[in-house]
Amino acid sequence: MTTVQNVYDYIKTIAPEYMAEQWDHVGLLCGRSDREVRRVLVALDPFRAVCEEARALECQLLLTHHACLWELKEVNDRTQQGRNLLYLIENGISAVNAHTNLDCAPGGVNDCLATRLGLTEIEVIDPVGTDDQGRPYGLLRGGNLAPCAPERFAAFVKQALGCEGVRWADGGRPVTRVAVGGGGCAGLLSRVAELGYDAFVTADVKYNTFNDACDLGVTLVDAGHFETENPVCAYLAEKVRAAFPEIEVFLSKIHTDCINFK
Repeated sequence: MTTVQNVYDYIKTIAPEYMAEQWDHVGLLCGRSDREVRRVLVALDPFRAVCEEARALECQLLLTHHACLWELKEVNDRTQQGRNLLYLIENGISAVNAHTNLDCAPGGVNDCLATRLGLTEIEVIDPVGTDDQGRPYGLLRGGNLAPCAPERFAAFVKQALGCEGVRWADGGRPVTRVAVGGGGCAGLLSRVAELGYDAFVTADVKYNTFNDACDLGVTLVDAGHFETENPVCAYLAEKVRAAFPEIEVFLSKIHTDCINFK
């Protein structure tokens, strides 16, 4: 019998919790660790539609990147997050997540993003340590790409990640060295520029940061929080399937970016 704890313990081998930021919420945040798992749903976020999808698929475990609880002082029906947690609890669905630990882990969010963009010679930018296999880990990744103009690069990112649109600023030079940080990593723009990268792909970029990127000569592409992190879900699903062939693992078909472009 495979239990929630079994799956949780495995997730910790591919995204060790010591790699997470101290402020983060990771791990088994909802449900019983001893519950038998026959079906798992993997998604980026534990939003209501995803919770309902897990129930419809008769899953016992929801595995996500983002946490199902965040700074909650009480679990009740007064907030959407509270209602989502109640829904999981009332339907016997446990929730496990790997957040900043999966961002930093070898093979995790940012390796998946770098690979999706076709970068070569991928490396960890500013490693903070090594794992038990001696592999460096850290937040950002960098790699190389065949030289192209900034506008062409922005269009390539849009196509590669399936974005409806991207926001971008022209760094004023050909793009060949690219740094990536899925989600909100724009605060590391200055370090990316200092290391000589021509472009930076991330999300949640503020207005002034685009202007900073122009001044620093870095082509900055905001490709969306969902689009820059969602590639890791297929990686997670594949890993869990291989580790637990006796259980069914589903990749969410419902969860998409709710942001529209007109």
